[in-house]
Amino acid sequence: MRLTLHVWRQEGPHARGAFVRYDMADVSPDMSFLEMLDVLNQQLLARRAEPIAFDHDCREGICGACGMVINGRPHGPQRATTTCQLHMRSFPDGAELWIEPWRARAFPVVKDLVVDRGALDRIIQAGGFISVRTGSAPEANSVLVPKRAADLAMDAAACIGCGACVAACPNASAMLFVAAKVSHLGLLPQGQPERASRVVNMVAQMDADGFGACTNHGECMAACPKEISIDFIARLNRDYVAATLAPKPPVKEFTGAA
Repeated sequence: MRLTLHVWRQEGPHARGAFVRYDMADVSPDMSFLEMLDVLNQQLLARRAEPIAFDHDCREGICGACGMVINGRPHGPQRATTTCQLHMRSFPDGAELWIEPWRARAFPVVKDLVVDRGALDRIIQAGGFISVRTGSAPEANSVLVPKRAADLAMDAAACIGCGACVAACPNASAMLFVAAKVSHLGLLPQGQPERASRVVNMVAQMDADGFGACTNHGECMAACPKEISIDFIARLNRDYVAATLAPKPPVKEFTGAA
């Protein structure tokens, strides 16, 4: 295959970036997209040029690190596919590809195609956990969970935190990510003690990090490589309203009396 690539190059967060053209020949259609970039970087290094910086880790569609926008679509043209699982046979011979990083204020560019997705980590730190002691793995039937709830929790837990939902949303909203992380705990018995505080704290952190508001475009679900449903956003909204309107329990003061 022959390809014409236009890759976003940017030295750092405060530098001006621009697309740089690279022409490639003899690209195997069986290469993954990241393998194609590896070959391009080898060619650049051979010419003593600066290689293209891009995130990658597992290359198995699990870690969520390999985010980039290809011809205007996060992770490229294939539905339910991460960039590392996208193969060059998905493009015609002679294709012209425009490759750029996630575009969101909450995801500042670090270099080239690498963005800082620490905002997603801060949202998880705000409430995406349970603090009760669970001990070792319990026997499967010791805590009864309805099958529908278990299935929904597994669907939500499939989120790999890649940020494609943010990149696809016209508002750069992280609602689908937050909804998945809130729901997969809120659907299970172990997540109930902190269900209300979790949703309030995670939404507050999302707003503090500068993500936009959800206006129901649905682009997030279309771009999600794990096909997380926007039904979880509706569940998040219900939990948030219930948590903010519920009366607060009185705080019993400690008097020191025996």
